[in-house]
Amino acid sequence: METEKTTALKNTVLFGDLNANELSQLERQVIKLQFKKGEMLFLAGEEAKGLFVIVDGKVRAFRNNAEGREHVMHVDIAGAVIAEVPVFDDGPYPASVVAEEDSTVLFIAKRDMCEFCLEHPVFMFKTLKLMSARVRRHAEMVEILSFREVGQRLALLLLSEAQDAGAPASGATSFPLSLSNHQIATRIGSVRDVVSRALARLQHDGLIAINGRVITIPDIRALKHYTK
Repeated sequence: METEKTTALKNTVLFGDLNANELSQLERQVIKLQFKKGEMLFLAGEEAKGLFVIVDGKVRAFRNNAEGREHVMHVDIAGAVIAEVPVFDDGPYPASVVAEEDSTVLFIAKRDMCEFCLEHPVFMFKTLKLMSARVRRHAEMVEILSFREVGQRLALLLLSEAQDAGAPASGATSFPLSLSNHQIATRIGSVRDVVSRALARLQHDGLIAINGRVITIPDIRALKHYTK
């Protein structure tokens, strides 16, 4: 009978293609951990002791600048693997990660992960592919933060939230926005007041409509065009 740990590993991009024997071997090295909302999984700069697989819940990876302002690197849910890069480059954790809600994760120690890779070279290439994709996403983030205005970055975030809510590729759509203006600001590299003004500007230009915390995009293609 398939265990909870095996099911969680199979639901990830990284471990999903392993066969039953490989999953069984890896499962023996896995430790199940529980984190309450607001609990830290690890801090930026700490020694990287292993990687984490999210079973359920949600976690947020972020960095703070010298003034203490937070910038969110990514938010991950069930099926995500985090902290795989420092496991292999011998560096510390590059970002802090906190549970955004009560979360269950699996922990695999660095030594166990490295030994598994050496025993399964095909899996090692899969790991390199996953890390390369992570690097590409970070490069895209740098480009967005460097060359897009706050309004454009906000529009990209709204399009992403709409997509997660099941929006079509074109036409109109409405979805509840669960993020506060402060949370939006941490995701797009801005501050709350600027986000408030940018939302008002998008609404004034007819690109979105706001009713409480429900966002309506009258024309998805028009909002996409605005981001370019």
